[in-house]
Amino acid sequence: MTPTASSARAAFGRNTVAMPTPMNPDGSLDELGIVEVAKHLVALGCDGIIVAGTTGEAPTLDVDELVRLLQLVREGAGPDTKLTVGVGTNHTAKSVHTAQVIAAAGADALLVVTPYYSKPTQAGVIAHIVAIADATELPVMVYDIPGRTGLPLAYETIVELARHPRIAAVKDAKGDLFEAMSVMAATGISYYCGIDELNLPYLAAGASGVVSVVGAVSADRNLALMEAIDVGDLAAARAINDEVRPLTLALMKTAPGAVTAKAALREIGVIGHAAVRSPMLELADADVAVVREALINDGQPVRDRLLAV
Repeated sequence: MTPTASSARAAFGRNTVAMPTPMNPDGSLDELGIVEVAKHLVALGCDGIIVAGTTGEAPTLDVDELVRLLQLVREGAGPDTKLTVGVGTNHTAKSVHTAQVIAAAGADALLVVTPYYSKPTQAGVIAHIVAIADATELPVMVYDIPGRTGLPLAYETIVELARHPRIAAVKDAKGDLFEAMSVMAATGISYYCGIDELNLPYLAAGASGVVSVVGAVSADRNLALMEAIDVGDLAAARAINDEVRPLTLALMKTAPGAVTAKAALREIGVIGHAAVRSPMLELADADVAVVREALINDGQPVRDRLLAV
């Protein structure tokens, strides 16, 4: 890894998973389930967890729940796993306050999504993200996901943000690989692939790591993919990518990842419920069958891989 990639791994981890937030059927936090999922992810080889990102249903969590969620994930993941907590909203003052509360609660880093719905100018986006980055001493991963926010980060905006001493990485769910390569070349900022379907090309192009939804059941193979690319074994990397593709298809194309990841974790027995908060709905039976089939037909099912650890 380059020095930049090494520093990013120290801040955020490398083989990171966007963790779903287990909930009970009444909508309350499933505290035992949260601990168990965190343990499961670490057992699969995850060294970083995104707490309360998109997959964690961040918009439905209040600040007190966010603190409790962080405490429970820390209990399950242990002291060495890097916990990056989503604090971004489209309300700058609220995001600043949440960042300060979460920093005091023991987060390792912050995830800050581009402010959604409001559609500020790029100058407004910079001011928003810098205000959050200035609010604590924690490293910041900026989250570029225009499919959800309606507002992509411009190349010039990312270059400007990269000048901030604590803005260290981009979680890229935009999918503009040429822009990502151009920003990395111009700034040295670290990129994390936030689109499971594109993990292989992003890593081959120099991304420091992944933020994976499918990693909830395949973090071990994400790690193997990165290790193959590290040593230049593209044939092995392609083979691993091919092996994971059916799971990726089932989890990323059937329904939102927050829904499918919980269904997958329930299917393998890590959690007892796949409950989500409105406006999300649990996976329909026909779609659960799609996820189940992908897990059953996986080349080496996750239970077997865990037994081999």
